[in-house]
Amino acid sequence: MIQSLLEGISMGLLLSAIVGPVFFTLIQNSMEHGFRYAAMLAFGILVSDSLYVILTFFGIKFLADTTYFELVLGYVGGMILVGFGISSLAKKQMIRPNSGGLELPHQRKRTAFVKGFGVNGVNPFVLLFWISIASLVSLKTDWSGGQVLNYYVGILMTVFAIDLIKAFMAKQLSHLMTPRLMWLLKKGVGLVMIFYGLRMIWITYSG
Repeated sequence: MIQSLLEGISMGLLLSAIVGPVFFTLIQNSMEHGFRYAAMLAFGILVSDSLYVILTFFGIKFLADTTYFELVLGYVGGMILVGFGISSLAKKQMIRPNSGGLELPHQRKRTAFVKGFGVNGVNPFVLLFWISIASLVSLKTDWSGGQVLNYYVGILMTVFAIDLIKAFMAKQLSHLMTPRLMWLLKKGVGLVMIFYGLRMIWITYSG
């Protein structure tokens, strides 16, 4: 049980390191509207991810009896992860300019929640990521239902906690977010994603 939770936490850390539109939305809104607004935005992201977990997990369970499904799932899930890595390596760095710290009108918490839910939910790569995670879980045939739950809880809670930390530290760390640092982070994450994808393909092939 502990091992599955730790694996979930490690995958959550990897997901949290991905630099995309959600990351910049969280940082920008923390700087402009404050921590409480960004925390509600992070909660919207959490709910969006949770819905994707339910859809992808039970969707894959529904197809589990299909002939050669596990093989196809393993290869497709691995290729999705490799695709994420290649995309991360290939993308040019784009950083939105700082607003200058201008005061903006008070924003309602509901607005923050909807923004976080929307930015995360409309991103097709988020769905593809959760499909790849569900594919990985489906290959762990020796896991009990409790272990699967621990794995997903580990991912979701880790991502949510780190999003809150990002929001809290946004202003303090803003001067460190140089284009060079963001470039290195994106390339490092890309290489790790490619490693996980190739590892998944190898496990499927050798199994």
